[in-house]
Amino acid sequence: MKKLNCHCGLIQAEINIKKIDKILRCNCSICKRKGSIMSMVKNEDFQIVKGHNDLKLYQFHTKIAKHYFCSNCGIYTHHNPRSNPAMTGFNLGCVEEINTFNFETVHVNDGKNHPLDKK
Repeated sequence: MKKLNCHCGLIQAEINIKKIDKILRCNCSICKRKGSIMSMVKNEDFQIVKGHNDLKLYQFHTKIAKHYFCSNCGIYTHHNPRSNPAMTGFNLGCVEEINTFNFETVHVNDGKNHPLDKK
């Protein structure tokens, strides 16, 4: 079990994960701007335990993906991607015992050329 906090501590979550296997960044329009390093779990393995009413939701384009951030400090905590809404992507920088600067390999997801956008 890992614990996730926004910067001010208003939002707290528990992530049912033993080992972080998938470490990624995304080059889509929002991820490029927020610059977060993320990982993914099934929705049932991610639980907000504090501050649920203090989360803000941001959606754009197809309005399928859900991007959440703290209404006080503005930190992105997690999202549900449109490619797989049954998953939760979470900001590894919000997991206290993880130093994202120690990752040797970070996979880049090509969200800029999202398959659902192909005509």
